[in-house]
Amino acid sequence: MSDLVQIDGSLGEGGGQVLRTALALALVTRTPIKITNIRAGRKKPGLLSQHLASVNAAVAVSQAEVRGNAIGSGELYFSPQDIRPGSYHFAVGTAGSCTLVLQTVLPALSLAGGPSELTLEGGTHNPFAPPFDFLAKTFLPLLNRMGPTVMAALRRPGFYPAGGGKISVSIMPVSSLTRIDIPGRDELKACAARAMVSRLPRKIAERELAVIKKELAFSPLQLHDEEITDSPGPGNVVSVEVESEHVTEVFTAFGRRGVPAEEVALEVVAEAGEYLSSGVPVGKHLADQLLIPMALAGGGSFRTLFPTRHTTTNIEVIRKFLSVDIEVGASDENTSLIEIKPI
Repeated sequence: MSDLVQIDGSLGEGGGQVLRTALALALVTRTPIKITNIRAGRKKPGLLSQHLASVNAAVAVSQAEVRGNAIGSGELYFSPQDIRPGSYHFAVGTAGSCTLVLQTVLPALSLAGGPSELTLEGGTHNPFAPPFDFLAKTFLPLLNRMGPTVMAALRRPGFYPAGGGKISVSIMPVSSLTRIDIPGRDELKACAARAMVSRLPRKIAERELAVIKKELAFSPLQLHDEEITDSPGPGNVVSVEVESEHVTEVFTAFGRRGVPAEEVALEVVAEAGEYLSSGVPVGKHLADQLLIPMALAGGGSFRTLFPTRHTTTNIEVIRKFLSVDIEVGASDENTSLIEIKPI
């Protein structure tokens, strides 16, 4: 067991990413941690339901000693034991993201001594978290290239604010992760747009796709609308999928009360358009996700857009646990090359 690592939760962007990254790496390295000022940079600081669910999931897979695991807590002590693969059920209890709960325990279970089966309930498509489609189509294929076999299935969508979504995940681990490098995007293979509505008029999805057709010059065959019938509450999600040789990127915007469908569509058009014009293979959100597995592999590299505060904060937390050097070099004023090297 390593020495206690103390982390100021107000570090960098000061949100839940600090907590999740610290928990994930504490599990893998069996390092006790103490986090103070949890989510100090948010309007409602301290642990909310989805953060507490991440803590409790980390406790369950490691039989950890924990103090401060309560709603609103601004301080947490967490000391993990050996990782225990198996069957687990984790429920956020609100529309909080269950993909973020998975993010917390996935690195450790991908390196565990046996397979695991997870059922996670909560929000599957909500703002400020990776939606299920990004997890399944963008992140997991790259993680699987590093060695483990992780498969995810959407059993029931859950939108903000009702939640009620459900996903299942199977994990076949490996003893160590293999380095990958993603130097360029290569040729585009396909692009598509999808708009989903739950308990809302289908016309909303049609209006969103009309904007994407015009702004990104998509053909009718690239546009798909879908009406969800098994989600507990109303919701609207529009996404653009960009498939290239080695990476499939998914960009998403969420409908919300008082915002016209056209404005929601323009949000995803802007994000996808920035990515398409940049020539890089890795988008902003994927850059955040790749850092932990690449660091655990002891190396890796990728070209991406100029790093967000989430990315730079993640780098700072990773450096507290692993002997890796993470270099962020500017390719130009809008793009960067991120390289992870062993020290």
